[in-house]
Amino acid sequence: MTDTMSPPEPSAPAASPPRVGHPARAAFRAELRRGIAPWTAPAVTLTIGVPMMAKAPQWQGGWGDTQELLHSCATLIAGPLVAAAGCWQGGREHRRGTAALWLSVPRGRPAQLVMAALPVAVWAVVGHLLAVVGVLAATWPYAGAGGPSVGMTAVDTWFLVCAAFTGFVVGRLWRWRPAAPVLAAAAYLALGIPSYSDSDLRFLNPAEQHSLSGRVPVAWFVPLMVLWLGAPVVALVTAYAVRRRFLAVVPLVAAALVAPLIVSSGEDLFREDPLAEKLICTESVPQVCVSGLDGPLLSPASDALAGLVSRLEGVPGAPVRYVQTSDSRRLPPDTSRLPYTFRGWTVVRDRITDPAGYAWQTVQHLAERGCPTSVTEAEVEDPATVRMRETDDAVAGWLAPWADSWTGAEYLNRLTAMGDTERRAWLGRYLATRTSCDPKAVPAL
Repeated sequence: MTDTMSPPEPSAPAASPPRVGHPARAAFRAELRRGIAPWTAPAVTLTIGVPMMAKAPQWQGGWGDTQELLHSCATLIAGPLVAAAGCWQGGREHRRGTAALWLSVPRGRPAQLVMAALPVAVWAVVGHLLAVVGVLAATWPYAGAGGPSVGMTAVDTWFLVCAAFTGFVVGRLWRWRPAAPVLAAAAYLALGIPSYSDSDLRFLNPAEQHSLSGRVPVAWFVPLMVLWLGAPVVALVTAYAVRRRFLAVVPLVAAALVAPLIVSSGEDLFREDPLAEKLICTESVPQVCVSGLDGPLLSPASDALAGLVSRLEGVPGAPVRYVQTSDSRRLPPDTSRLPYTFRGWTVVRDRITDPAGYAWQTVQHLAERGCPTSVTEAEVEDPATVRMRETDDAVAGWLAPWADSWTGAEYLNRLTAMGDTERRAWLGRYLATRTSCDPKAVPAL
């Protein structure tokens, strides 16, 4: 009898072990989702967004005005908040009583610090960028030429990262529960007080209130400020977490080399925006010209000056151009200066709040004599100087009626009673002397 053996049944393939991600990435994802870190983003967004919304009339319509207030909110308000969040994150092991346990794990102290502090910095950046995108989107429908400064946004974002890591190290070293709010208050004072100083050292302050209306950072502003802000933080982290603490001297030396450059540069850290010097003008004569950054104001300005232009029609020597500029000395004789506009006051979302007042201020610039102090002080005693001033007031009151004139009412009545031809001829003689400081040269009414 032959023994027959059945072939062995094929065995099922062994199950492959589940894929395990990199431990550092898994730990980082866990840190992103727990603790105070994820709450940092909405806190930063609200901290920046609420003050911006409260002052919307002051910045909507101007890229520089928007960026100026954004910089202030991000550094002076959100900065201390992020530092407090980092401090709270840094002190959690002491609050839980697990500091010794963390020191016993294989991962080194620098890796532990980065893994715990980086989530706060990441969420702070996310919150900041959300606020920036929302605010810039609110400015865009009313803004003229140009655009936001990417460099200024990058520096503010980097400052929040530095604040998170600084606060984290303070939280690790300062084992006190109220350390986070105390650090926030101290940071607010440290950032705010230097802004009231006239010293050039104030430019080292990351929260310095730069004037960004019509100005943009120079090309080397971003790398210089990134190095200045980051070097002390790297030195602090190195002194705390790295075994060879003497290495902290290297970033401190870098910061010491950069600081004099920032201080000596001062206001030169920013340059005039070329678009601010470019003029956008109407096609009709007389022309109304505004800055290239204020293009949407061209139509409201033209409408506000319609009455003034109509009353000067046919008058010899009347301006053929009204220009928005800060320097009237460079204007030709047939050009007059438009009044300066302030967002939130004279202009709100590209709308002139008081067109009559805007026209009246234009007339004031039209007769801007620029007389020396000796002439203006003689008003009280010299009848001729008093007559010149009251004549100027009467002309302004007739060309652009705005409010009751304190002086010149008698002359205004005489000017109003004139016939059109006679009035045009007299106004022509008056405009010929509009820059003269000799009272006898001004024609009598």
